[in-house]
Amino acid sequence: MRRKRILITSVLAALVGVAVPLAVAYQLSLARAVQGEEARLRVLANYALERAQRTLDSAGAALRRFEPLAVTPCSAAHIEALRQTTITTRSVDDIGYVEQGMLKCSASGMQATPVKITPADFVLDNGIGVDFDLRPAVSGGERMVGLALGRHKALVAPVRFADVIVEQNIQMAVALAHGGVLGVLHQPDMAVVASLLAGGQARDGKLHAVVARGGLIAVMTAPRGTLEARLRSELAVLLPVGLLMAAFIVGLVVWLSRRRLSLLGELTIALERREFFVHYQPIIALDTGVCVGAEALIRWQRPDGSMIRPDLFIPVAEESGLILPITDEVIACVIADLKDALVADRALHVAINLCASDIETGRVLDVLERALAGTGIEAQQIWLEATERGFINANAARATLEKARARGHAVAIDDFGTGYSSLASLQSLPLDALKIDKAFVDTIATDAATSSVTPHIIAMARGLKLLIVAEGIETQEQADYLAARQVEFGQGWLYARALPAADFLAFYEARRPKPSP
Repeated sequence: MRRKRILITSVLAALVGVAVPLAVAYQLSLARAVQGEEARLRVLANYALERAQRTLDSAGAALRRFEPLAVTPCSAAHIEALRQTTITTRSVDDIGYVEQGMLKCSASGMQATPVKITPADFVLDNGIGVDFDLRPAVSGGERMVGLALGRHKALVAPVRFADVIVEQNIQMAVALAHGGVLGVLHQPDMAVVASLLAGGQARDGKLHAVVARGGLIAVMTAPRGTLEARLRSELAVLLPVGLLMAAFIVGLVVWLSRRRLSLLGELTIALERREFFVHYQPIIALDTGVCVGAEALIRWQRPDGSMIRPDLFIPVAEESGLILPITDEVIACVIADLKDALVADRALHVAINLCASDIETGRVLDVLERALAGTGIEAQQIWLEATERGFINANAARATLEKARARGHAVAIDDFGTGYSSLASLQSLPLDALKIDKAFVDTIATDAATSSVTPHIIAMARGLKLLIVAEGIETQEQADYLAARQVEFGQGWLYARALPAADFLAFYEARRPKPSP
């Protein structure tokens, strides 16, 4: 079931590892394509504004030629001047003269039928009035824009305000800043134009650009279909990057999965083949230098002779539940390796580390009882060490530890000071000994920020009447410091590394007190 779960998780992770980079590559390509296309629309909008401003300036200049009027209104000379100005001014289609609100004459001659001229819809800062929707007879009823100055009024075709060449699927509108539309190109959706002019968004996901300058606003819109060529170009750049990322992630998932499956599978096989054995880290009485015990440390050697570090396989064993038979293997090795020495010296003890599951369930106590039966080893010679991870379920842990002590085992809290619940654990759990973590021993006689923690730990243990074991002693200065503060026991490379059983027994014999002659 464990392998199946890992395989399913790996497949899902690989699928996500492929989908996410490709999706990101596509979205980035799409975003870059949209940005690029809208940047192009802004360039076109700026160009359109330049052309529209030229049209306004040109028509305004034509009107100012008649201010003040140097000839008699609507005389032959006046009409000829109107005609010449219309012919020579590309932006103007007609110019008329207005008197008492009526069109009197134009470049075409005297006005035969009365035409009433209404006030301008809007007046620009330069004094020119603008009509947005004139439909004179001269244009055949088609919409024209009127520009008025004084008594003269020019007619300008709306297309002259949108006089740019763009693709057929790009729509444009040019308006005054207050919103009146001067000219359009390719029949834009005026509802969309109005929304964009009001600061809203284009509908149907259309691409758009709105550029304002000099009192004019240009609105450009285009369907998303215009993105296709640019999107293909962006994908040609980013999709290979996405594919490389996907390949990397899939490769990483495969590597991790194989490594995890391989390690888990090898752990199971190693238990069947009894590839585990125990090394013993000597525990020294700091006041006498006598070896009083050892901590049993699991080791794993593969058939090819390679050693697997405990920090690699212990987490996998704990997660998979294989830590339980590994603990049983440790107990069996301890009895097989040290039975004679433990029976011969009742002051000698061995500390065995317990996993969180054993602390919570108490299973290991029955395993120990059966293993010790008939060996001559006494329960008090087997110390049980537990880290704070085993105290998550405090009530269950307390019951197990109380049961262990009732059977004669001493209980120590291991790696003290590295967890957040240590102080509470000391006060609420039935403990016999406390082990100071190597991280705090390392700070002895240094300027480290945590150097002041060690004496506080010692003081707390003293107050609770707990034995103290200092881990990781590497210098004589550390040993002297701890001995001066009446720390009972220590272990570390100053004395010996974790040793095979035969080497430990030799070390123990050398460190035993010599009998009196």
